[in-house]
Amino acid sequence: MRGAIATASAAALCACGGPQSALAPAGPAADAIAQTWWLMFWAAAAIWVLVLSLLLYALLRGRETRALSRPNRLIVGGGLVLPTVVLSALLVYGTVHSGRVTGLGERVDTVIEVTGRQWQWEFRYRDGDTPVAASVDELALPRGRMVEFHVTSADVIHSFWIPRLGGKIDAIPGRVNRLRLRADRAAPMRGQCAEFCGLEHAHMVFAVRVLEDDAWRGWLRAHAVGDSDDAGASR
Repeated sequence: MRGAIATASAAALCACGGPQSALAPAGPAADAIAQTWWLMFWAAAAIWVLVLSLLLYALLRGRETRALSRPNRLIVGGGLVLPTVVLSALLVYGTVHSGRVTGLGERVDTVIEVTGRQWQWEFRYRDGDTPVAASVDELALPRGRMVEFHVTSADVIHSFWIPRLGGKIDAIPGRVNRLRLRADRAAPMRGQCAEFCGLEHAHMVFAVRVLEDDAWRGWLRAHAVGDSDDAGASR
């Protein structure tokens, strides 16, 4: 038991840091996801302790085999009421906080087109309908600004994911999916394709840089492209 607890604690602590840790949020969407995760973790831990306590009680009864005076109460309470209450509470909590995860209702400051292809990520930064910059396997974001990503794929299905900023979304050929994220902290972070897409899938990562406004504008100038350029020209 002690070994299991120590192992679980060590795994939880190791998962709380690093450039791809969803438990080290750097934006509101990731923060809401992390809070939900911790809520579910402690709720599951409490239920686990309750189940083990009941099991221990049953084992310590020894040869005491007297039937429960009201077995229906235990069945209804533990098998119907408790799961209903717990799942309903999680549903209400997730619904209330869904706005922080999706970013709906927030004003969009920047639009970035994302194209996944085997095995790299291409980014095009837009000012209205005009592409102003492009990069490959490196994503630059303005700190504190809401960014809307238009995500698609040039070949197979990929999945665009920056764990420290929020949830993931599929990149599907012929379709454009939208995802809104905001980076509030300039912390080390990395994005990853979260859908197996071929032999080099594990190497389909990209660096994420969070910049202040002046540095952001300078970065765009350094990676500027013309209307006829594509993302490959920025390599």
